[in-house]
Amino acid sequence: MIKIIPATVNDARIIHELAHAIWYPTYKDVISLDQIDFMLEKSYTEEALIAAMEADVSFYILLERGFPVGFMSLEPQKECLRIGKLYLLPNTQGKGYGKVFIDFAAEQALKAGITALELNVNRNNPAYGFYLKQDFEVVESVDIPYYQYVLNDYVMRKPLQH
Repeated sequence: MIKIIPATVNDARIIHELAHAIWYPTYKDVISLDQIDFMLEKSYTEEALIAAMEADVSFYILLERGFPVGFMSLEPQKECLRIGKLYLLPNTQGKGYGKVFIDFAAEQALKAGITALELNVNRNNPAYGFYLKQDFEVVESVDIPYYQYVLNDYVMRKPLQH
């Protein structure tokens, strides 16, 4: 029923379309419409996605019955595997797919000898509660200047065991 596949530069259009379908309903009550538009234009154009892939960011697409319904990016860091992006279409949220992505990321980390996952989540994002249920802990509260905006995030970390 569901499957995670590695994304290639040929999948940039799919991720771009998913981002546009996901960001507006996900963030409309969290950040301004102007900021949503800006973030999509900055990070989710096909060119920006391809550039990230070429800079060694690994993207994965979650398929439900063969159709793309979400994506995740992973970036190895010194002490952790960083989940840079994890997004699912609104109509698939609550089906356990987020946990599937987190478990997949944990497997990838452990295969690489990495013993922690890390991510940022907006402090007002309802996904924060989801990450707490997945055993992530807040390690820092940060306000990151990003062009004319400020990203109000929690940095969350989840220790992993073999």
